[in-house]
Amino acid sequence: MKPFMDKDFLLCSEEARILYHEYASSMPIIDYHCHLITRQIAEDTRYNNITEVWLGGDHYKWRAMRGNGVEEKYITGDGSDYEKFEHWANTMPYCIGNPLYHWTHLELQRYFGVYEPLSGKNAKEVWEQCNRVLASPDFTTRGLIKRSNVEVICTTDDPIDDLRYHKQIAMNDAFDVAVLPSFRPDKALNINKPGFADYMKKLGETAGVEIKTIDDVYDALSRRLDFFESAGCKVSDHAFDVVTYEKPNLMTVNTALSAALAGDTVDGRMEAAYRTAIMLFLGAEYGKRNMVMQIHVAALRDNNPVMYRLLGPDTGYDAIEDRPYAKALAQLLGDLEDKGALPKTILYSLNPGDNEMLIALATCFNGGGVKGKMQLGSGWWFNDTKDGMIRQMTTLANIGLLSRFVGMLTDSRSFLSYTRHEYFRRIMCNLIGSWAADGEIPFDREMLGTIVKDISYNNAKEYFFGK
Repeated sequence: MKPFMDKDFLLCSEEARILYHEYASSMPIIDYHCHLITRQIAEDTRYNNITEVWLGGDHYKWRAMRGNGVEEKYITGDGSDYEKFEHWANTMPYCIGNPLYHWTHLELQRYFGVYEPLSGKNAKEVWEQCNRVLASPDFTTRGLIKRSNVEVICTTDDPIDDLRYHKQIAMNDAFDVAVLPSFRPDKALNINKPGFADYMKKLGETAGVEIKTIDDVYDALSRRLDFFESAGCKVSDHAFDVVTYEKPNLMTVNTALSAALAGDTVDGRMEAAYRTAIMLFLGAEYGKRNMVMQIHVAALRDNNPVMYRLLGPDTGYDAIEDRPYAKALAQLLGDLEDKGALPKTILYSLNPGDNEMLIALATCFNGGGVKGKMQLGSGWWFNDTKDGMIRQMTTLANIGLLSRFVGMLTDSRSFLSYTRHEYFRRIMCNLIGSWAADGEIPFDREMLGTIVKDISYNNAKEYFFGK
């Protein structure tokens, strides 16, 4: 029997162990998509206890605790920090098979020196050990980032954000990690969402544009892209529950916009035409600026109306959407390609059944001398699991080029989540190592070592920061 999560955790062959320990493990991290709060980095926040850094805002853990019968008081309610931690510790043994079990213990090992499995039996001891470590001088947000070997962080930011904390971080010569904004213009596309008219007024005011027509929207978004680019922005992000496409014409799009600015709901075709027009404009803008376009698809959000009213969004009540969208996405990408405007693009789906479709579609648009121009995004959210990562990489290898994959991201609000890169790298090395061990590929250490280093770091550096 193997020891629990030892140095060779998940590495099931000698080839895998060589690839991980000698090539992948020491590579820096480019975290090109996350939801970290930049104010906390700028202010170098210190945490009072492990609950603050570990359980606050973590809807993955919240879902597990609810599944274990924990009352909401001890999840998002007014229970004490220790009570919340104790309930998480009591939940932990029941998480076997869930990635939370591995993530939790990787974080305990790497950051806090705790190697025993967490449970209700040792909750008090682990609580005290973690809090002692958190009280040490370098266990601040910036200290956690530095000890995780992070080189670049790309946060997620609305076009109206003033990016004050990004600027503050960039001016700090003592902190050499690049913290860059990402352009997330969802609110400008969601024409039928409540608050659209108010948001567009704020966007116009921020950009110095009075928004009345679609050209005004283009002008405002372009000005904000200029501002984000001046702050080092290299990537955009779009959340589409389902991709829609309707070939836009000026009259339809302006009619839709006028109605929405007046507070009216527009019909499905007009909504799709407006969204298509904005995406075609933005895609071309990203291409001009050498920014990467990320598209996240197939989230079915806010499914529990009672808890949505109580807690709001992003609290653990989302699921996987299953409506078809391949043709619409193909038309959108095809229109951009036809105009010579398609940027480097990463496609993610929350539905693992979409993996083959996405990579097959993505590879229709590779070219232009760009390595891996069109990417199948890493296992995202419900697919951010051992099985999900293996499925994603195997599909990518089967239909595209795994060796040109830009690798892992955290997609997290937690400063302890960088162990997910280690988790991914171990799984990736084990997958490639198993092919060598089984004689499916030669065990050429130099060749395979280069590939795992590229997937861990080099590909992302070239993709996001090269030409």
